[in-house]
Amino acid sequence: MNLHAPAYAPPAQDGLDWLGTRPIPAAPYYDHQWFADEVEAIFKRCWIHVGHVCELAQPDAFIRRELEFARASLLITRGPDGAIRAFHNACTHRGTQLVTDESEGRARKFSCKYHMWTFANDGALLSAPDFGQFHVEKPACALKRVHCEVVAGMIFVNLARRPEQDLATWLGELGDQMAALPVATATHITEYVYDIDANWKLTYDNFQENYHLRFIHTRTGAAGLGGDNPFGYPTEYGFFGPHRTQAIWDNPEPGITPFQGFGYGRVARALIDRGIHPTGPKKYFALFPAMFLFGSSQQPFSHTVYPIGPERSRGVFRLYWNGADANPSERFAREFSSMGLRDIHSEDRAVILAGQRGLSSGALEHIHFQTQESLCRHLFNEVEARVLAYRAEHGGARA
Repeated sequence: MNLHAPAYAPPAQDGLDWLGTRPIPAAPYYDHQWFADEVEAIFKRCWIHVGHVCELAQPDAFIRRELEFARASLLITRGPDGAIRAFHNACTHRGTQLVTDESEGRARKFSCKYHMWTFANDGALLSAPDFGQFHVEKPACALKRVHCEVVAGMIFVNLARRPEQDLATWLGELGDQMAALPVATATHITEYVYDIDANWKLTYDNFQENYHLRFIHTRTGAAGLGGDNPFGYPTEYGFFGPHRTQAIWDNPEPGITPFQGFGYGRVARALIDRGIHPTGPKKYFALFPAMFLFGSSQQPFSHTVYPIGPERSRGVFRLYWNGADANPSERFAREFSSMGLRDIHSEDRAVILAGQRGLSSGALEHIHFQTQESLCRHLFNEVEARVLAYRAEHGGARA
């Protein structure tokens, strides 16, 4: 097969000229000051995905989430009224973290080990030894709230004191599209977390383009190469404010190994038993700043990339399921699907790391995006506009 002359062409540049064609500066992929400004201008102001409601299915459930970019630890709870709330995981006496060892659990109240201040899971201060000597009222000492909203079963938080938009407005019509997917009613998740020595944008961009599929994923067959679209190119791009989508071509006759056929056959059987057909439209929702939702009826999953430093990030994959394992075959199917995703991702990690090492060397002043990488260009345009606006708010460019 001639790798440079596909029978199927991806969406053309026509209609994408508004994104520009300039080379992209390389420094924002490793520069410390740029990263610090991204945190302030973007990650502390935008809606950040942190979980799914199925993780808080039981009364009094809680999950703890660490957001290193903000040096924040959050408690997300389901209160006695069924509402999902988020709080800073910090006692309002002297800041001691309330939960340090558990990432999830059930609790009607949280007590600080230091001086035994005790809070309800709706944030209210219940009791504190010798509280009458503090010269303050209990309502003033409730846990510090963090804005928290849910769309399509997905839990998002916003660290801004006053978010510019509520979550539904922020997502626009994409929120309605997401709510129609199986992920909105998922009851279980399988989670895979990884840390990588790479900038969050470089990590995220790997999953915004299919240009690399035929070169990196030949072993796992993740590209679904073949047929009229031999390189697995997207069939459509969409842009919705700061967010992006792409329609993923579905090969009707994918070439898979015998072992993949064995595993995927069990996946398909489990899906059909639940009335979900294993074929159908596949759409990527790329939500600003750094979350993907793969909206497939076969295997919906999300991938959120969290910045840790200018050259380090953390990714969280979550696969979503409706219903518990009904039999060993379903259990096998889920484990096989999860391990398959990790196997595919292992092929991506090496090239992401190699890319970061090359950029961090300072060898390049610019990087280049072509039409197939329009989603990457759109992300950078959004990031750059917000960082420059933030700098203008604070007196211009910084060293």
